[in-house]
Amino acid sequence: MLVCRGFLALGAALLSLGCANMTTDQSWRAEVNRQAGQLGYRNWIVIAEASFPAHSRPGIRQVNASVDVPEALDYVLKTLEQTENVRPQVYVTREMRSVENDFAPGMDDHRKRLIASLHGHETTELDQQSLLTLLEDANRSFDVLVIRTTSALPYSSVFLELQPGYWDIDSETRLRDRIQRERMEKIVRP
Repeated sequence: MLVCRGFLALGAALLSLGCANMTTDQSWRAEVNRQAGQLGYRNWIVIAEASFPAHSRPGIRQVNASVDVPEALDYVLKTLEQTENVRPQVYVTREMRSVENDFAPGMDDHRKRLIASLHGHETTELDQQSLLTLLEDANRSFDVLVIRTTSALPYSSVFLELQPGYWDIDSETRLRDRIQRERMEKIVRP
């Protein structure tokens, strides 16, 4: 009877650990859903590796995720793809391409998984310092969501700059050209 109670207690403890992990896993996703729903054009989302610096500035919100960068990126992009108001411009660090697996074990696998997590989105490579400068500049006026993951690989963070989902650069260029033509026509014909 005592042994049976011990097994029941052990089973309950293991079950509660499983539920705790599920709650943690679900809580970061719920927080991403809540916060991503509040973001729009010119806001940023960073899917950050574990050592990404915490920021104390207002406007930078941080969520801790119990997954690695590719899994968090996959979730965030799926979430953004369900909205019509924004689409991400995806940036990766230029340095990541040159980090050798011998010095950062797991990097080769990370790069392969990252490609799958991108859902076909094109990426732009910039030096990490340039991306951090863009992020700091954006934070002066716009919100930034940082999702800190468990990835312990250098230069593995992914940066998403949110663009309008229903208006692209080609549409903006055509609009500006039309406004300029109309302005010139008014000058020519008084």
